[in-house]
Amino acid sequence: MSTHTGRVVCDITVTADGYSAGHGQSELRPFGDDGGDGTGERLHAWMFGTPDENRAELDRMAEAGAFVMGRNMFGPVRGDWDRPWNGWWGDDPPFHAPVFVLTHHPREPQPMDGGTTYHFVTDGIGSALDRARAAAGGRDVQIQGGATTVNQYLAAGLIDEVRLHVVPFTLGAGTRLFDGVPPLRLEQVAARAATGVTHLTYRVLA
Repeated sequence: MSTHTGRVVCDITVTADGYSAGHGQSELRPFGDDGGDGTGERLHAWMFGTPDENRAELDRMAEAGAFVMGRNMFGPVRGDWDRPWNGWWGDDPPFHAPVFVLTHHPREPQPMDGGTTYHFVTDGIGSALDRARAAAGGRDVQIQGGATTVNQYLAAGLIDEVRLHVVPFTLGAGTRLFDGVPPLRLEQVAARAATGVTHLTYRVLA
């Protein structure tokens, strides 16, 4: 697929039935009806409850040279940027690299502590990926999510590797990975079970 040195990868946590968030997302409940308190705590317990057991996966996520995310993942502000909002992650976000946020509303780049700068891209997923590849300097570009954004890149044939972190419960409704994506040919690269999560890595075949 990609002819660039770095790959385009996605890391996303999903329930056993493929949902990355529930319905009813809001500022107070960013993951909506997620089987818990709406903060994604149950979905992402593997990251924060047992980080040592999942260190390899967490370190791999941090290796990307640039990131792309949808505006809904960046925050709850809709429409024009009518109030300050610099993401859910505080003054020192965990990315430590350029992050390209998909939006329909222009905004100046927002530098943060620790090497993260948010760039706001208004001309589509292809432009965001091109800019992220240029910024990554040959390292991987990670499509952060949410699932709607990942699905757009999958449907366009722009992702080389899919890394799923499958947690053992179901939601039955919400934002689902692979919705609207044409059939894909996948090659399993790795699978590892840990406490409360199974890590699956697939190569997307051309």
